[in-house]
Amino acid sequence: MPRIVKCGLIQAANALDPEQPVEKVREAMTAKHLPLIEEAGRKGVQILCLQELFNGPYFPPSQDAKWYQLAEPVPEGPTVKLLQEYARKHEMVIVVPIYERAMTGVYYNTAAILDADGTYLGRYRKKHIPHVAGFWEKFFFKPGNEGYPVFETAYAKVGVYICYDRHFPEGARLLGLNGAEIVFNPSATVEGLSMYLWKLEQPAHAVANGYFMGNINRVGVEPPWNIGRFYGTSYFCDPRGQVIAEASENADELLVADLDLDVIEEVRNTWQFYRDRRPETYGDMVELLP
Repeated sequence: MPRIVKCGLIQAANALDPEQPVEKVREAMTAKHLPLIEEAGRKGVQILCLQELFNGPYFPPSQDAKWYQLAEPVPEGPTVKLLQEYARKHEMVIVVPIYERAMTGVYYNTAAILDADGTYLGRYRKKHIPHVAGFWEKFFFKPGNEGYPVFETAYAKVGVYICYDRHFPEGARLLGLNGAEIVFNPSATVEGLSMYLWKLEQPAHAVANGYFMGNINRVGVEPPWNIGRFYGTSYFCDPRGQVIAEASENADELLVADLDLDVIEEVRNTWQFYRDRRPETYGDMVELLP
């Protein structure tokens, strides 16, 4: 029997003026996503991924400590608990990108993975943290410290790589070595320097590692920071690097695609990248070189 998994990505614009109290912003953005999650359930989506920091604005342009209030413990916080109910209701795996509070003063850009029965399987903490104009993420996030886990869900083996991580092939390879069949890259990226890379890097990771990728981006312009237009175009690509489904540039949207996981074996039997790797020659890569 073919292993076909119906997957979904949700892209959305910020729902409320960030000048409002943090709790109101979180409530509004969560409420905005729930109808789209319900739509995914009605359409039979088996694995769903939301966008980076899905239940708030993209706040790193601010360097404002008030956004620490948006962080919540994982998995004990209210947002993960709420989405566990939706995962159970729809028998749907959900990847939940969220601002995590590990302890006072220690925060991570995290994705919680919920299985189709609502079970919390674990989390991925974003490893690579940018710190450039408009993206002052080191003010808000500590680099992830829990490796590159792959989660055995009810439908597929799932890995996560968050936004800026996608510029680094090393972690993408480790996700493949750890058994990932689908890697999700929830993001918040705007027009400008890296836009042309959006359709280049993730298909390259998919080809080099022989897995599917689901890539999610926000839409719209977020005041008061106005760092640029989040251009959407969330998409799925297959292990050949081909885009098989793509969302619009500017609309709140659920993108759905059927992923034929049997293609992974077919591609890997053609391109023997794992067989022909030479890890014994890569030692210099992990030295502390400039």
